[in-house]
Amino acid sequence: MTLLSRRFFLFGAGVCLPVLFVGPSLLLPRSSVFAQTNSTNNEMSLRAFRAVASVLTSPRCLNCHSSSDGPLQGDDNHPHAMNVRRGVDGKGSAALRCFACHQTENGKALHSPPGAADWQLPPLKTPMAWKSLSTGELCRTLKDPAKNGNRSLQDLIPHMDTSLVRWAWNPGPGRSLPPLSHDEFVSRLKEWIATGAACPE
Repeated sequence: MTLLSRRFFLFGAGVCLPVLFVGPSLLLPRSSVFAQTNSTNNEMSLRAFRAVASVLTSPRCLNCHSSSDGPLQGDDNHPHAMNVRRGVDGKGSAALRCFACHQTENGKALHSPPGAADWQLPPLKTPMAWKSLSTGELCRTLKDPAKNGNRSLQDLIPHMDTSLVRWAWNPGPGRSLPPLSHDEFVSRLKEWIATGAACPE
């Protein structure tokens, strides 16, 4: 029963008094309603981030977001066969730049060098490394501008639409795809942010 859904009158001594019957939800203290809302948002946020993390911890992301000084390769995350190094700008050392092998498009042969515009690792200053982190640690790293490339939470959304990130869903022959579609991944990222960007313990 909701507020004003039913009205009764009490009569006595020539006085007519309205009596309102309200629903139980309206009798809750405001703090309880807020607590319920916050709890629901927190659960939604955690659920959304676990979906986001399933992509970020897939080989297509981990191979570039590693804590080592060079990229990894393959679905088993083995060290890069050419022993390349990150370099200060993330585009390789002076002796071996990434673009020496990685062009703007994937090679056509099986396991040939993948490619996308501006192929690179995260730069040395903000390596955005999360291989071997727990889901909670990954979440907190993603939220920290000192570790995420100096980005706000809202800045993460357009970053996920860059050609380099989108490459993960078109990685060339012989490479697995992330567990979610790109659209679903971005949708869950937005949901995580909108519901408070909660992080697992």
